Amino acid sequence: MLKLNINRFGEYEFEDGITIKEIIQALEGEGKKIKGAIGGVLNGKIIDVHTPIRESGELRFITKKDPESLELLRHSLAHIMAQALKELYGDENVHLGIGPTTEHGFYYDVEVEGKRLTEEDLPVIEEKMREIINRNCPVERKEIPRDEAIELFEKKKEIYKIDIIKHQIPEGEPISVYTQCDFIDLCRGPHIPSTGEAGAFKLVSLAGAYWRGKEGNPMLQRIYGVAFWTEKELKKYLNMLEEAKKRDHRKLGKELELFMITDEVGGGLALWLPKGAIIRNEIENAWKQEHVKRGYQLVYTPHVGKEHLWKTSGHVDFYRENMFPEMQIEEEGYFVKPMNCPFHVEIYKSKQRSYKELPLRFAELGTVYRYERSGVLHGLMRVRGFTQDDAHIICREDQVEEEIKGVLELILDTLRSYGFDEFQVFLSTRPEKSVGDDRMWEVATDSLRKAIESVGLTYEIDEGGGAFYGPKIDVKIKDAIGRMWQCSTVQFDFNLPERFDMYYIGEDNQRHRPYMIHRAIFGSIERFIGVLLEHYAGQLPLWLSPVQARIIPIADAHIPYAKEVEKQLKEAGLRVEVDERNERMNKKIRDAELQKIPYMLVVGDKEAESKTVAVRTKKKGNIGTMPVEEFIQKAKKIIEEKSLEL
Repeated sequence: MLKLNINRFGEYEFEDGITIKEIIQALEGEGKKIKGAIGGVLNGKIIDVHTPIRESGELRFITKKDPESLELLRHSLAHIMAQALKELYGDENVHLGIGPTTEHGFYYDVEVEGKRLTEEDLPVIEEKMREIINRNCPVERKEIPRDEAIELFEKKKEIYKIDIIKHQIPEGEPISVYTQCDFIDLCRGPHIPSTGEAGAFKLVSLAGAYWRGKEGNPMLQRIYGVAFWTEKELKKYLNMLEEAKKRDHRKLGKELELFMITDEVGGGLALWLPKGAIIRNEIENAWKQEHVKRGYQLVYTPHVGKEHLWKTSGHVDFYRENMFPEMQIEEEGYFVKPMNCPFHVEIYKSKQRSYKELPLRFAELGTVYRYERSGVLHGLMRVRGFTQDDAHIICREDQVEEEIKGVLELILDTLRSYGFDEFQVFLSTRPEKSVGDDRMWEVATDSLRKAIESVGLTYEIDEGGGAFYGPKIDVKIKDAIGRMWQCSTVQFDFNLPERFDMYYIGEDNQRHRPYMIHRAIFGSIERFIGVLLEHYAGQLPLWLSPVQARIIPIADAHIPYAKEVEKQLKEAGLRVEVDERNERMNKKIRDAELQKIPYMLVVGDKEAESKTVAVRTKKKGNIGTMPVEEFIQKAKKIIEEKSLEL
């Protein structure tokens, strides 16, 4: 018998294998009113009305008003799309891979024999999906024996489903299939009760995807869709997608001449052009100054290290598929570094450490290299060579709480200085398999929790979501169009101190194992700049702008005065240029706006005579004429304060 504590209804006993559908029928038989339930959450896991319940615990019914219901909607729409493909192109011609949900929708990896799907096919597939929804087919779940499942999908020539059964579902684990109308698919669920329950959706794009993510396997087509319960929510999201296209950092990077990625150099390896290098240099200089101010010591480490180092750290055993191939130098193996941590450990171990020296805070803008598959590379957001704003804090147990608080304050101060003030914070706790003793996990997790609370942030607990080597905090930032970006991480590591036998001499003259904390504020410089470009749509704050002012002479006769102003501004430390082209003034202004230059300084007879400049910005238009020195002081104040306003 199962004991279920059902939200709002109390505790009940049921037979093993009962479903939510049957529970609702039983409760309604007692006169209870249950309106609009389409699934439930059992012990934190989302299930549908058809899933057999085989464990006691907490059960909560969910309706379309609950955020968890989107999982059912989106998973079901993936199946509806798969059914539509079968009906359009023939059951025997369409071979299905996997069809999971995403943050805002779903996708399905498919192979259609004799046809390469294009963007023009998406509206046709959508129309067939709506037809299936209108049929209001009941969705049913059934568990079948392993041999029967293999036989079923062999008859349907579903080679990828057979592969899943044979290699991804352990022997003895239930195999479930879902049916709707005449369509059947291998699936764990959850799903809505019938196709007619489906909400608003749109198919948005196609991509290639290797089966099971391995390059030697067949290339399937991945069809992406987005889905919400209402047309209003869908429209809002699609508008955001349109805005995101305009802000795409790859497009801006090309238009503003900031960076480039070429086939000649290699995918995922960015070349920073002079203007992009200015942005990067400003960010890195500010980062260094702030870290020195807060007691960090800057270090530099090489780009390659001996194989033995990476064996000791565990990277060769556990991370090798993400590392570039080994190099042989003088009969010894070397790897380009995927992380900076082992080098910082070596610096710590360069001499015996005393408890009086701790905490030690080593910081580095260290460029690392990771083998990302070509299919996932994306501008600056997903690259193969990137610079981590890395730091490692090595401290005593009694220093842990204060150190974590200091890291979190640094993270928030830094991110706010770039205009981000909305955060999502996640605290990930100990997983089932882990290293480190109970006390270390307790101290570390409690310190992370207290630090979050001390800075006044709300947070979510990700139970068991920590790494095997320690708990962590992840911080996401919200951009100007509402997207959340994973940014900062604070991660304890109980693994490396053990592997490298790190210790310090305590007050008792005995050896003690220190606590080690990894942390990054931006995550990587490349990705953060990509986020910044999209957040500001390329219109960066004055202190980050590659060109802070463009001087626009009204006619050729005013170029000498424009050059004079340029000299004054450059001597004051401002980044400026003169537009000497033989173009009309209005075109010059428009071109400066397209280049996202913060200030346009128009000069003519009047300005030359009075030693002034007519100041314009894109947002405010003409903001008045002022002496050159006054403009210099105004601009320098904005830069020094890192103000986001002009």
